[in-house]
Amino acid sequence: MPHKPYLARCRMASALAGIALLAATSATAQTATPTPSPAAPPQPAILQVPKPVPATPPAAAPKPPATPAKELFGAARTPAPLQARAIGFYARGCLAGASPLAIDGPAWQVMRLSRNRNWGHPKLVAWLERFAADAKRLDGWPGLLVGDISQPRGGPMLTGHASHQIGLDADIWLTPMPDRRLTEAERESLSAVSMLDASDKGRVDTNVWTAGHARLLRRAALSDDVERIFVHPAIKKALCTSATGDRGWLGKVRPYFGHHFHFHVRMTCPADSPTCTPQPPPAGNEDGCGKEVDDWIKIVTKPPEPEPAPAKPAPPPKPLTLDQLPAECRLILESAPSPQEASAVRR
Repeated sequence: MPHKPYLARCRMASALAGIALLAATSATAQTATPTPSPAAPPQPAILQVPKPVPATPPAAAPKPPATPAKELFGAARTPAPLQARAIGFYARGCLAGASPLAIDGPAWQVMRLSRNRNWGHPKLVAWLERFAADAKRLDGWPGLLVGDISQPRGGPMLTGHASHQIGLDADIWLTPMPDRRLTEAERESLSAVSMLDASDKGRVDTNVWTAGHARLLRRAALSDDVERIFVHPAIKKALCTSATGDRGWLGKVRPYFGHHFHFHVRMTCPADSPTCTPQPPPAGNEDGCGKEVDDWIKIVTKPPEPEPAPAKPAPPPKPLTLDQLPAECRLILESAPSPQEASAVRR
């Protein structure tokens, strides 16, 4: 049997040899180049599809400008077949149930027939017929030449006037009617005569202005149905100078630019027209003479000022549209004429 110390030494030697083998294996593993792992197969590229961008809605088309009311009313050739009513104010309104002033009467003739403006509220038409007869019978006036009254349905006009919209305004020439019937061509071409002195716009021409003109205007102003009469300041001055007795009627006669070829008569609002807006009362003293008319004379005789340096012209004022008139005026335009009215000849 081997000796115990001997066996112990053999076991120790064997253990040391095992330790050395492990150390050598570990060192070799640390210094050896590792074998690379096989590369992964390439992955296909992912296509990035952009998200759709919402389409921008097209810009709204600009709203077309509203048709001027003067074009709508100027195109109407017949009246609205409704109860007669003056609607709105003299310079912003319309007319229902208009009546025509006959183009020829015992003491009047209508001028400028092509304009189709011999229409008015029945109150005005009846007054013109009476006034023409009275002026001829009582004052010796040869007869009236009647200019613009209103369009068949009133409203703004294509040319000429800011007022005359509700059938209560009428222009009466200061030229007396001739003693014969004028032809249609003459009614288009004949010119009214100015009452002004050619050398002084602040005075009437006494060669054409007569006492008969003053009587004619006085008769019109004395009527309770008349609200206003507009004349040139020089005519107003002549009336102020020549008037005697009661001068209260002069307060209705108001000076204004133009109005030296004709005078402008304006009726009061009729009882059948609750939406008619009356004319405000005149400012100033009772007869409108004195300083008021003198101030007007200064205005119309003032020498023209030198032409200013050229500048960008101001844009013209926008015309009235139907939405700016009383709401009833839309109904007036939409009302169809009766078959009889549509076929009638307006003469």
